[in-house]
Order: sequence, then C-alpha cells, then structure tokens
Amino acid sequence: MLDELTGFRRDLHNHPELSHKEYRTTDRLVERLEAAGLRPQRLEETGLYVDIGEGDIRIGLRADIDALPILEETGLPYASGSTGIAHSCGHDIHTTVMLGVALVLAKIDAETPLGGRVRVIFQPAEETMPGGALDVIAQGVLSEVPRILALHCDPRIDVGLVGTRIGAITSASDTVRVELSGRGGHTSRPHLTEDLVFALAHIAANVPAVLSRRIDVRSAVSVVWGQMHAGSAPNAIPAHGFMSGTMRCLDGEAWEAAGDLMDETVRQLAAPFGVDVKIEHTRGVPPVVNTEAETGLIEAAARAELGPDSVVLTPQSMGGEDFAWMTQKVPGAMMRLGTRTPGGETYDLHRGDYRPDEQAIGCGVRVMAAAAMRAVLGLRH
Repeated sequence: MLDELTGFRRDLHNHPELSHKEYRTTDRLVERLEAAGLRPQRLEETGLYVDIGEGDIRIGLRADIDALPILEETGLPYASGSTGIAHSCGHDIHTTVMLGVALVLAKIDAETPLGGRVRVIFQPAEETMPGGALDVIAQGVLSEVPRILALHCDPRIDVGLVGTRIGAITSASDTVRVELSGRGGHTSRPHLTEDLVFALAHIAANVPAVLSRRIDVRSAVSVVWGQMHAGSAPNAIPAHGFMSGTMRCLDGEAWEAAGDLMDETVRQLAAPFGVDVKIEHTRGVPPVVNTEAETGLIEAAARAELGPDSVVLTPQSMGGEDFAWMTQKVPGAMMRLGTRTPGGETYDLHRGDYRPDEQAIGCGVRVMAAAAMRAVLGLRH
C-alpha cells in the first residue's frame, strides 16, 4: 500500500488546511474509507472517525489533520499550493498513517473477523488552544473507547525507529498576550509619560526570572516571548504596545499553579510604570502522560514489526499536544515516529523546510496496526 499512501500524503501536503477548516481533508478521507467498504462518521464541521470490526471497541487510534500558518520552503513538486499554509508539523504523515491502518485492518477483518472493534479518529484543530481534542470528547467519540494510542513525527529520530517513554512525554502549554497602554510622549521627557516600551522590556525580561524563583525548578517552567510591538518612531514613546508568547511546564500540577502566578507577576512588574495592563492568558493543554501498559503495547508492536532494536527512549518535549485531553479520559500513549533519513539532515518541526522521509509512513502503519491487533487479541503487551 505504500505507493498509494505516499500519493495520498502528497495530495494532503499540496492542499493543507488550517484548524477548523479541514473540509477537503475530511472529504478525501471519507471518500477513501467508503471505497474500502467502511462507514466513516463525520464530526461536527470537520474531522471524522471510523470503526473497523464488530463487537466492543478494544482500542482507539488518533491522528490530527490540520496544518500550520507557515510559509513552506521545501521546493518540493508537491509543496503547499496555499501560500502561508503548510504541513510543517507532519500532520499529513499522521493522517496518512492512520488511514493506512484503517485500510489494513479492514482487509484483515474481511478475511478473518477481528473479534472486536478498532476506532480510528481523525481529529481537527490540534494546532489551536485548548485544542480540537476537546470537541471530539464533547461529541462522545471516546465514550466507548477503553484505551487510545497516537503518534507524532520526530525529525530527530531515524526512519525505522520509534521513540517512547512512560510518563509525561510532552509539556503543558499556554499562550499569553500582554497589552499595555498609557500616555505617549517625547523620548526626551519620559517622566511625563508612561514609558510602556521600557515597561514591556522589563516584563519580558523579568517574568521568566520571577517564575523560576516561585515555582519548583524541577517543573521547568519556561516563558518565551515570540512577538513584541510598540511604537513607530525612534523619538516618540507610544501610547500602546503588546507582546505575546508561550508558557510551558513539564509538570501538570506546577502548570496549574503557574497560571495564576504568571498573571499576578505581570501586573506587579507593570505597576511601578503606571501603565494600564490587559492580559489575555489562554490556558492550553496539560502534558500527555503515557501509561505503562499502553506504552508497552506500542513497544512490543514496534519490536515485532521493525526489529528488536527499533525502540529508543525519547526525552520529554517542551511542546504541547492536545492528545493530553484524551489521555486524561482514558489510558493512552503517544509514540514518536522517526522521520529522519539515516545520515540525512535533522530538521525541526514548525519549520518551513521540514521534509520528513516518506518511508516513515510504512513504519507507522505497521506499528500502529500491530498494536491495534494486539489490543483486539487481548494481549497486554
């Protein structure tokens, strides 16, 4: 199936769609699944799920289908045809892998009934906060699912390998926007103004420092600003300015505490400057916590399919993933799918030049299909 799946992935890559707008992607999946004799169920707006087999659901598998607002820079013949939108996080790989799993399981079930159901979920809007996973849960898609697995591309791991870990594999993540306003004026008379440029700089530099002293350092709270804007002239203090960034945390409990402390710290740091403060703090996602049994299911499947040395320990990422909401509902695990060509370049996710090795698709299908089969057969690992 690899040739067909590779073509399907390239079609998705050429037609990326942003969160909550994955209409064509949803249509393409429904069309291919129906052609295989399956009965996919559309979710509200975008996304879908499909069941393979009969009887009780033994396991759920999840893929995310949305793209990013990033300009692609790969130069590939099937590069994004939508300027400023690209599959730079590998969701086209995730989607294609889970499509392949559904098709493989359907073939097996047609020959010898599985003896249980596997639910494959194609989830929209992972790249938004707090994430499309909450919409999937609200629509009852997990109500009969006893355990769930997912995968994520990892450009630091070679094709043919998968990365796993028990416990938290991702981090909690929020977005924060701070707006300041005050009386503008001439830079020669800052004492007659509320110097919000200086105030923005003060807040930007000191919020991370304060949090590192108020939250247990082992929780690794990280605040990084990605945007800052104020003013239009070198000799004028502006009346408005803003900055925005992310707050990430390795530990779920520390994340809860850091949220209120973050807002309090911003206001305290701004107070001496007399500026008005508006904070938009969007709570994002908790960490994805891999359970031991589900991680073992992935590892056993990977070793059986890809070889005894195919599983590597992966570090906890500071990235956020809304699959975390699903693992709060049912036991689950996410694996890292190696997408680096052995000896090739190491890319990073969310970069316009990210080029995953498409041989990873076959590896992902084999591991996830094998893991699903083990779950249906009642194997613990």
